[in-house]
Order: sequence, then C-alpha cells, then structure tokens
Amino acid sequence: MRLVRLRRESRVPPCVAVRRRAGPACGVSPAATGRTFAMAEIDTAPGAQQFIPPQADTIDDLRAAADGCRGCELYRDATQTVFGRGGEDARVVLVGEQPGDMEDQKGLPFVGPAGRLLRQAVDDAGLNPTELYLTNAVKHFRFELRGKRRIHQTPDRVHITACRPWLVAEFARLRPEVVVVLGATAAKALLGPSFRVTRQRGTLMPWPASAQQPADFARVPVDSAGKVADAPAAQLLATIHPSAVLRADDRDTAYAGLVADLTVATRALAA
Repeated sequence: MRLVRLRRESRVPPCVAVRRRAGPACGVSPAATGRTFAMAEIDTAPGAQQFIPPQADTIDDLRAAADGCRGCELYRDATQTVFGRGGEDARVVLVGEQPGDMEDQKGLPFVGPAGRLLRQAVDDAGLNPTELYLTNAVKHFRFELRGKRRIHQTPDRVHITACRPWLVAEFARLRPEVVVVLGATAAKALLGPSFRVTRQRGTLMPWPASAQQPADFARVPVDSAGKVADAPAAQLLATIHPSAVLRADDRDTAYAGLVADLTVATRALAA
C-alpha cells in the first residue's frame, strides 16, 4: 500500500493567537527581544518535581498542575504545556518525544502530521484507539524560529531529566499492559541513555523490571498515599517515532516497519 504523503508542520498562524504566555513576536528571534538564556541556566534546570502536587491522585490532577510547570526554560517560548491524553485504564501507553508545532497550538499530543500517521499505523496494526494513552517524554515544544516558521529541535538531556517527574507521575497512575516507546528520546527517558531503538526495536521486554530501567519509576502503580495497586508489570516495546517515517527516503518501508512493531503489541494484548 502506498502511504499517502502527509504535509509537514511548518507555518505558524499569525502571531499564534492561542499563545498563553508572553514570548517573542512571530518572526522575531529570542535574541532580538533580549530573551536569551545564559548557558548555565539552560544546562541546569530545577526540574518538574516541585510542581507536582502531593495529593494529585488522577491524571486530570496532574494535567492541571502541569499547566504551571516551570521546571526548565522551554515553558517560556512554548504556547502551553501539552500533557498526555487517554483513560487511566488504558491498556497501552505510547510515549513520544515532545509536542510539535500543531500540538503546541492545540494543547493535545499527536495531532499533527506525525500523529495522523501514528493513528493510521495503530489502525493498521489492529490496536484499539480507545485503549491507548498518548504522552511525551517532554511536555513543552522546543523549537527555533526561522522567519515565521518554528522548527523542531530535539530536547537535550537536561529537558528530558527536568520533565521526567511528570512521566514518572503519569505511570504511577496508569496500569498499562504494554508500553510503546516511540523513538530515541522516549527510549532514553524510560530505559536510560544506553538503549538503542534501532538495535532493539520490535522486541517485548519486561518493564519496569528491565535491568536498564531507571530506578525512579514505580514497579507497580501507587497513589499519593503510597498505596500499591494490584497490577502486574507491563511489557515494553520500542519502535521508531512516526516522524521518522515522514523523513524517510522510503516511507512505505519505514511505515511497514512501524506497523509490524505495533502489531507485536497487539499480539501481546491478545495473549
């Protein structure tokens, strides 16, 4: 099947009317407004932990709190926090890198070209979209301005680390059977810097029991009082990010690989 070419995210509506926080005007670089950041400020960040209410028992509680996160400098130029969406009873959690331009405007994950491709792949793999929870390792859009265009920039390790408490908090309130990491940034957030998606994609592994698993993820969901929920460990599956399909020279082959990996998750749910 020939994959329909999806138009890339590119231009921002005039002055991004949905913008919630002060920032540089459209087409004006941060340097032109005097809003540059010292390297020490960017290389270190306070992190999101202080913005997570201790009594946030639900995903909705976390989402409301995340809107005020100042854990790293990315909030200054992003339109808004883009938190995860889906039910707390989701059987599958998909973790991407960060919001894109369209996600930043709409406040929802995976609504741009990569998200549309992901929904197509989910359908072709036989996953039920009502059983999914979608989120990102980093909750604010990192970009650079080129004229009127906001060009995606990969989050640095400091951003992944700063935003990590939100991801930990999300998983503490979810009970997925399968976790799907989409791309290298999500893999680093959940499995550490040594994991390589290209070498280990499409294979189920226990999570969070993996030896590579960072220790701050709870092995089973817990509530704010520390009560452990009766839920088994999930299985984890790594694959490419859907944006990698959009960038691929051979999109059909890349897309087929993504669908094949997601089909592994479908079979795991049926087992």
